[in-house]
Amino acid sequence: MVDQRQIELSQILIELYDKISSWEHAVVRKSGLSPAQMHAVEIVGHHEKLRMKELAEKMGITTGTLTVMVDRLEREGLVSRQPHPTDRRSYVIVLTENGREQFEEHHQMHCLLTAEITASFDDEEMDRLKGYLERLVQRF
Repeated sequence: MVDQRQIELSQILIELYDKISSWEHAVVRKSGLSPAQMHAVEIVGHHEKLRMKELAEKMGITTGTLTVMVDRLEREGLVSRQPHPTDRRSYVIVLTENGREQFEEHHQMHCLLTAEITASFDDEEMDRLKGYLERLVQRF
């Protein structure tokens, strides 16, 4: 049986997701990319280079779906495929200079949003929130 706290928490999580999603769509719209494409750029930006399989896993999509997305990002001049240095069968995805600029701009927007959301939190609250979010991410 679901208790009242779980119902309330579920409603808050849904509202938070909706607000962050709406913000993300508004910010990404200016770039001309889809949110999924910007998410791919963002993940590669944080990791410098990733195999296709690794990027697909981080995004929760199939390698086939990712291939189509990377083709588009490559045509847009944001990423490039490079042969893996030790595995002749695979490629790594890296950001181009233009992709790095897109990543930096988008990352800065995320940092500003985080600062705005947590402006009223003290250090202890920030540490607790970080711990809670890390646990939530691990559960998925």
